[in-house]
Amino acid sequence: MTAETVPPPVVARLDHGYSELLKRVRGEGLLRRRPIFYSALIAVVVGMLAGGIVLSAVIGDSWWQLAMAPYFAVVFAQLGFLGHEAGHRQIFRGKRANDTAGLLFGNLGIGLAFGWWIDKHRRHHTDPNDVEHDPDVGGEAIAFTVVQARARGRAGRLLARYQAWLFFPMLLLEGLALHVASVRAVARPGYRRRGLEIALLSAHVLISVAVVLMVMSPLKALAFIALQQGLFGVYLGCAFAPNHKGMPMVARQDRLSFLARQVLTTRNVTGTRFNEVLLGGLNFQIEHHLFPNMPRVALRHAQPIVRRHLAEQGLPYHETSLVGCYRLALGHLDSVGRQAAEPAG
Repeated sequence: MTAETVPPPVVARLDHGYSELLKRVRGEGLLRRRPIFYSALIAVVVGMLAGGIVLSAVIGDSWWQLAMAPYFAVVFAQLGFLGHEAGHRQIFRGKRANDTAGLLFGNLGIGLAFGWWIDKHRRHHTDPNDVEHDPDVGGEAIAFTVVQARARGRAGRLLARYQAWLFFPMLLLEGLALHVASVRAVARPGYRRRGLEIALLSAHVLISVAVVLMVMSPLKALAFIALQQGLFGVYLGCAFAPNHKGMPMVARQDRLSFLARQVLTTRNVTGTRFNEVLLGGLNFQIEHHLFPNMPRVALRHAQPIVRRHLAEQGLPYHETSLVGCYRLALGHLDSVGRQAAEPAG
């Protein structure tokens, strides 16, 4: 199976029994909200944020503050995972409560426009790895297909040629890119909840800068923010990269069932419970794509049910180690770059 196409035999089935799978999962109670779990998780993450601020205040105006940057990058990413789950309505039963949580974790917590991200992420879930409709494989920075790479100018093709080597360094700018995209989104007329989201984004910037400047000199503060944001981008990129990069690219005209489309373009990450914490539950990416509103803590329990159903339907269940995922993803990016550099035949 190549990363460019999906083999024809997969398209013959109508729905691959998704309704039956959904019935099994619902019957096990795996779609119920988990208020105790999320109350504890939110308390831990918020506590980590508060504890980090206190420790920074104790350290004071010292270059040792740079050692705190990785810690705050992890905390921000964990807040981002909570915003992701609120966006999928995994935390609360009602839309309003989840939206409120998403605005607090996203706009106020990490400076990311929740409404913009929701629209972008829903399009990804609807058409994963579709170069025309999935914004995550649009090819702006990374070329995911040879066609994308060859459509670029000289500098863009050169970047694509070495994109596998540049992937992790480029992630240092991912945090900045998310902030810029958020500002551009809320600046557009007609943006829903525009005033509220602008106010929360502004509050995030003012509070963050004020807290940093209270304990550090301007030069140290600038170095701290640059390092923290760079590592935050790397963490998020490393959490999302294993899920779809290097998996088949599909299109709407491919006659795939919902279940087949989600499964063929997605892989899981094997490992211990530590991986689950590290990746915010996204190590169970197949289950997440099949049941986006399933609480994080239930995904591991859905795995054997999904695995068994896919075997019954003759569909693959892709999973590999975290290192293996990166190897496959980078191998695909390198292959695209090499093929794009060759003369078109």
